Amino acid sequence: MKRVDVAYTLLFDEETNRVLMVLNRNKSWSLPGGAVEKEETLTDAAIREAKEETGYDVEVHEVIAINEAFMDGNHVHFFTFRGEIIKTPEVIPNEKNILKVEWVDLEEGDRLMPYHPEGISRLLNFSGARYLLQS
Repeated sequence: MKRVDVAYTLLFDEETNRVLMVLNRNKSWSLPGGAVEKEETLTDAAIREAKEETGYDVEVHEVIAINEAFMDGNHVHFFTFRGEIIKTPEVIPNEKNILKVEWVDLEEGDRLMPYHPEGISRLLNFSGARYLLQS
């Protein structure tokens, strides 16, 4: 069984009470994110994936969720970071695995994210865990 690490970024707009989500090719909604590439840190992967999928340049902060699952013969670890937008795109990129990029109401985001049973709302209120990369 192969281990696969996946990094996501939670981007929340407090003024509009909306969260940035992507509709994947398999018709499921998620936060922007994807697999960590060889010799890439979790934070670098979260930043890269957010840019590739949404066009937004982001910074990531603390880890706010760690989930794992056994999928397709893999042991998958999902790391979700709290993020903030540092630059808004002029154009949303056309990423082959993403059908739509959308800011959705927090309540709708909670409903669309069944693998966070207490919803994205709970993640927003979590102070997070410290992530440290040892060199």
